[in-house]
Amino acid sequence: MLDVSEEAPGTELPPYAERVLEVTEIIPAGRVMTYGDVAEYLGEGGPRQVGRVMALYGAPVPWWRVIRADGRLLPGHELRALEQYRVEGTPLREVAGQHMPRVDLRRARWDGRPE
Repeated sequence: MLDVSEEAPGTELPPYAERVLEVTEIIPAGRVMTYGDVAEYLGEGGPRQVGRVMALYGAPVPWWRVIRADGRLLPGHELRALEQYRVEGTPLREVAGQHMPRVDLRRARWDGRPE
């Protein structure tokens, strides 16, 4: 079981949340999965359910590796995510007229298979 003591001492994770966070932890550095990819990998739930888990319990895991399907950085956490992407070498792409890059899903997306 994952330790979520940073979030809420003594709180046990719901089983689905635990599975989502376990998947998040195995995504290799420099790679990403969308919320929908995680749900598909687990064979249950959907993007919204995965997003909810990440919002409530994702702080102790590499949350920046689970992203929106359009590659946009998580609103309100763009700078922290961008810093992590640069450290990990996650492929990014510039978008005309946008001040923040997006994750290049074509190159960064991980399918869950061992590398």
